[in-house]
Amino acid sequence: MKFATRVLALAITIMLLLGCQSRKSKSDIKIVFTQDTLDVGYTYWWPQSGPFIGNCGDELSLVFVGILTELKKPNKNAGPLYTVQEGVIKIEKVFKIKEMGVNSYANQQFVRTDCFHDLGLTVGDTVLVSCYDFEDTYSIPGGKSILKVNGFEDPIITSLRNYIDSDQNPVNIKRDSLLWRTFELDKDLKQIITCHEYLNDSLNVTED
Repeated sequence: MKFATRVLALAITIMLLLGCQSRKSKSDIKIVFTQDTLDVGYTYWWPQSGPFIGNCGDELSLVFVGILTELKKPNKNAGPLYTVQEGVIKIEKVFKIKEMGVNSYANQQFVRTDCFHDLGLTVGDTVLVSCYDFEDTYSIPGGKSILKVNGFEDPIITSLRNYIDSDQNPVNIKRDSLLWRTFELDKDLKQIITCHEYLNDSLNVTED
């Protein structure tokens, strides 16, 4: 009887462990890449860039980490609007995909955009990229949306994944403010934290 009880307990334990392992976070996205390239526009006129734009945090549309594999010389093809510098990133991991209809991300392993000027990047750098959407296509609003990181396990990647996993609740990564200060993004994070806390306080008052 004791042996049967132990076997049953062991079986339950194994089932629980397997169940925990099978649960995936929202940012744990498995991709079978194609060798195609996604062209992402540059919304250079937006006043902010980075993963924490807007008063309360605009929804991220496409977030990934990859390797800069190609970087062309800057040019003035955009006239006085901005200095064009085209580059290509090979995606290694994807953390967020927003459905965009016919323009949705379709497992392309390469991303091409022309907003690399003055970012101080070189071919071979690992970058964390935060995209938004504009007119039903993905876009990058500026330099702070392409961050140079130290490999695929950089703490800043973990922080951004936690933000995504919590449905972009910035309070969940409040303790990471010092990490984001490295990229001069701590003030943007503080702004959306303040907004969320204010909205939560207002909701609580209304319910009372």
